[in-house]
Amino acid sequence: MNFYWCLGLFLVLALASPGYSECPKERQFCSRSGDYKHCEEEQGRFPEETTGTNLIYCDSMFCEPEAFQHDYIVSNHDQTPHQNKWKRARIGERATLHDVCVLRNGMPVTRECKFKDYRAVWESTDQWDPVVCFRNFREHTISRDLNSLHDDVLEGRRRTDDSQGRRNMTGSMRKMFRQRDRTLLPADVHMTSQMFGTLMQEDKDAAVSVDLVSVCKEIMSSDSRVLRLSAQLNATNSLLSLFENYMDALPEQMVPKDRCGKVVAKPTSDETETATTGVETYNLSDVGVQALITGNISVFFANPECDGITGIAIFSGPAENRRTSASGFWYRFLRFSDDLDTIKRESDLQTAAFLPENLWREVKGRGASYLIFKVYAHDALFVETSLQRSRRPRSKVISISIPGLKGNSLPLPLPFLLRNENLRDPDTKAFSFGSGCGFWNYRTWATEGVSTSNSSDLLKDPIIECHTQHLTQFAFLVGGSYRTNDLGEEVLITPINEKVLDIISIVGCSLSLLGILGIFLTAALFKSWRSQASTKVLLHLCLAMCLQMVLFVFLNTDDISETLVVNGDTVRCVALGAAMQYSILVLFSWMLIIAFLQFQRYVTVIGIERPRRYILKAALVAWSLPLVPTLLVALIDPDAYIPSAAQLSTDTGICYPSGYGLIFGVVLPVTMITVSNLVIFVYVFYSISHSLSQTIHKSEKKMVAKQIKLSIMLFFLLGLTWIFGIFAFMQAGVAFSYLFCITATMQGFVMFVYFVLLDSANRRLWMGLICPTKMEMDVQKRTTELQSMTTSSTNYTSRSQH
Repeated sequence: MNFYWCLGLFLVLALASPGYSECPKERQFCSRSGDYKHCEEEQGRFPEETTGTNLIYCDSMFCEPEAFQHDYIVSNHDQTPHQNKWKRARIGERATLHDVCVLRNGMPVTRECKFKDYRAVWESTDQWDPVVCFRNFREHTISRDLNSLHDDVLEGRRRTDDSQGRRNMTGSMRKMFRQRDRTLLPADVHMTSQMFGTLMQEDKDAAVSVDLVSVCKEIMSSDSRVLRLSAQLNATNSLLSLFENYMDALPEQMVPKDRCGKVVAKPTSDETETATTGVETYNLSDVGVQALITGNISVFFANPECDGITGIAIFSGPAENRRTSASGFWYRFLRFSDDLDTIKRESDLQTAAFLPENLWREVKGRGASYLIFKVYAHDALFVETSLQRSRRPRSKVISISIPGLKGNSLPLPLPFLLRNENLRDPDTKAFSFGSGCGFWNYRTWATEGVSTSNSSDLLKDPIIECHTQHLTQFAFLVGGSYRTNDLGEEVLITPINEKVLDIISIVGCSLSLLGILGIFLTAALFKSWRSQASTKVLLHLCLAMCLQMVLFVFLNTDDISETLVVNGDTVRCVALGAAMQYSILVLFSWMLIIAFLQFQRYVTVIGIERPRRYILKAALVAWSLPLVPTLLVALIDPDAYIPSAAQLSTDTGICYPSGYGLIFGVVLPVTMITVSNLVIFVYVFYSISHSLSQTIHKSEKKMVAKQIKLSIMLFFLLGLTWIFGIFAFMQAGVAFSYLFCITATMQGFVMFVYFVLLDSANRRLWMGLICPTKMEMDVQKRTTELQSMTTSSTNYTSRSQH
């Protein structure tokens, strides 16, 4: 409808009414039907002859680009504001944004261009919730490339007013859709329909037909969820209608009358062309036929004046006089002299349609010259938005078009045949009542104007005979009660940063668990090391860290949490969430204790002595104090541990505090401890640096340099890496998310490297265990060197005395 209206508007611009050339631009108006153009009279009135006419100001046929502010999601907790703009759109069109803006379900953020007060005006956004969308996804999509191509066309950077420009545009689209491992989104289907609409405004070009068939073939192979979501924007219907209309405009170029009887030099596409486009082309214009064939959709153009061909029959097996295709089916052309009953009895018939001689003679007298048949292998593009249906197609879908035919109905019934696929794959919900031949009315499957042959049981007839009085797409429908699940908050995309951060977290936690295992193993094997007070504190810290990571990696995952919530096992979910909260608070308690001990060790404090059994006392505090905030959240607000539906739908929900439970039960104590540890770290680092500046002897400088390296270790030991996590929680930027995931998850591994691998005493213990012989030789060597040094010193002293 939009196409014909716009076409009328452009045509009417060339027809000026008397005195129109002197009319001010702001007062020029046109009829939306395209048959009237005049100048607005004084005081906002219009001429009497325009009464009842739907008018629009001629300079306001489009909604022009307009700025729009929204946020982009860069990870689960990070958003960044972005200044975008709406693309230019025709009245009735849902425009998208200049920069890709896609929701989690793959739907584009759109805005309708409406008709109001004789102008094109944008839909109001005053009542909209804040828009938060994605630009980068971890899925391999074509959304950004397709959006850029659409922008180039709208803004004139790509021309579509000549054949080469159109071929470049459709060729780019075809290459995008034929990429391997790409994920198609509803936004891509919507964008494609808009691109097809742009083509419809230009001259129709047979050179792009193969690309259009290839694009539609790929879309038909998409996930059904994608197409159902696309249908909510009417994208599937729009795409189907535009494709059909474009093909219907090409027969004069595909099978012109002057080629009848002339043998074509290259009747079929070669393997290279077919592999590139995914479409087989058969140029048989000598008999008045040209075919574009794929496994999902095939288009046959026929000129009956050449050889009397007025139909097509599709088969699933070979036989004499049948042509084969690489798409897995066979076909033959039907002439107006063929007999319907004979065709019906042919083996392996899938679908067939033709115009008998008397019907062809009638339609020819009404202006028809060509026929177009389109065969859809399934009903992927025929999407109903209703959740409850009373019919569904169980055959191929065949579309019949007769360009140039005058009138909306046929003078005689047109016969077509459909195979009943319910026999091959029985539908237990189907019943005979409501079954029969039907057509697609771009809302649902209907039966008006289509009749079905008499049968005792349609569900058991292998071939269904149908007759139609009008032209559109047809299928065999089975009656039943079919309910489609509501997609709701279906998730098709996730931020690209989310995948990277997940990988970093899993790798880091795995390395930390291995490092903690190494520390425990070292303590178990060497009593001399585990008996040290500092080692005991380290082991407590490692135990708390191990508990946290085991819960995070293995026990409290999004899959387990979702299963618990779906099954209604909220008690276990609360228990898991509380355990996770407790483990984090215990970990930070030990890091605070270590910070205090390091302060005493590296900062000169006179009169400080370690109390008796201070490690036991510290353990009691560190393991018991976190129970207080954990129990408070669990008892006061247990629902805080249950992930929301939105979190579950995005695979980011785990049993963990949220809302005030998160703020006061986790973020507040963690922030307080982190700030305290940071103050202690700065004080210790300043004390060590101050000592370095006052040191004169080289040996003391080495000692202080070693202490500076230790301060770097303290950054990890005291959990200061969680500063990055706090900034990430405050949405300070995705960089802090990366820093947090890289540093915080590596804490256990860094401690293993420092306390085991880089510690000379522990290295000697491990060497003695692994290579005791080499260790004895090293001891003997060092003893010999010491004796040699002692002897040399004695001789030197004796000579000096003499």
